[in-house]
Amino acid sequence: MRKKPRKTRRTMLRLRDLDQSRAAVLNSLRSAASRRAYEFAINSFIAWYCSEPRLALGRIVVTRFRIHMEERGLSSSSINQRLAAVRRLAYEAADCGLLSPELAAGIKRVKGAKQLGRRTGNWLTLEQCSTVLRGITGTDIRARRDKAMLAILIGCGLRRGELAGLTIEHIQTRQEHWAIVDLVGKGGHIRTVPMPKWVKDAVDFWTSAARITSGRVFRAISRSGKVWGDGISENVVWHVVSKRCSTGEIEHVAPHDLRRTCARLCHSSGGELEQIQFLLGHSSVLTTERYLGCKQNLGSPVNDRFAPTAFAA
Repeated sequence: MRKKPRKTRRTMLRLRDLDQSRAAVLNSLRSAASRRAYEFAINSFIAWYCSEPRLALGRIVVTRFRIHMEERGLSSSSINQRLAAVRRLAYEAADCGLLSPELAAGIKRVKGAKQLGRRTGNWLTLEQCSTVLRGITGTDIRARRDKAMLAILIGCGLRRGELAGLTIEHIQTRQEHWAIVDLVGKGGHIRTVPMPKWVKDAVDFWTSAARITSGRVFRAISRSGKVWGDGISENVVWHVVSKRCSTGEIEHVAPHDLRRTCARLCHSSGGELEQIQFLLGHSSVLTTERYLGCKQNLGSPVNDRFAPTAFAA
């Protein structure tokens, strides 16, 4: 009796196979930001893989890709992010029967780049925030919009994606205080963000001039000064922050820096760490501590603030 040929999985992926695996990876991600980052990382790997001699996709090839990124001078975080995307690409290819599980397991063992130390965040002082907001002068429609955007980033600590997707319906009163209600953030986490009165005044100043009563709060503005469209992109948020902060002579400020600034200003004003965690929507308090740049203060330790009666001087 003639034996059936044993089915083997390919070790060399064609461009069509890579496209299929890439689509599977991107469809498994909920966050739009994660999809963008993984798509860019996977496209970078595919472009490099197709330009190299067509070797079997495995641990050696991915190691060569890591060396290639190191020679280009990419940072450790960028290298590790792209390696994570490649590992996920390999596992999706294995699940689809396009790559053997042994090769996928070998790719997982590729070590990432070592991160020496920790990147320092960028924070603005209260005086710098005031300088930036005061620098947005005039009552034209663009100045009103930009001032409201920066006010929300500084006063509420929203991510740029959350700001771009903010709607009028989100802004409601809770316990006699204005708040951004049921905001869906990173990872699908839902939170309610208190809105200070000065932030609400800036938003009202913009929406009344733009005649926005429903839908997204922030809209595009044409060169002639007319409001159009039904929203803005995250790139617009980045451009507004960069432009307005550079006008206030504060360089290299990103929207996420204003989120860190909100956390630190809350903490320096006596805000509790737990409440700041709720405000920012962090699942771990350790993430909140990194935003604050907390350091142990041995000059004035917190446990010096109390003493039992028997030991009190």
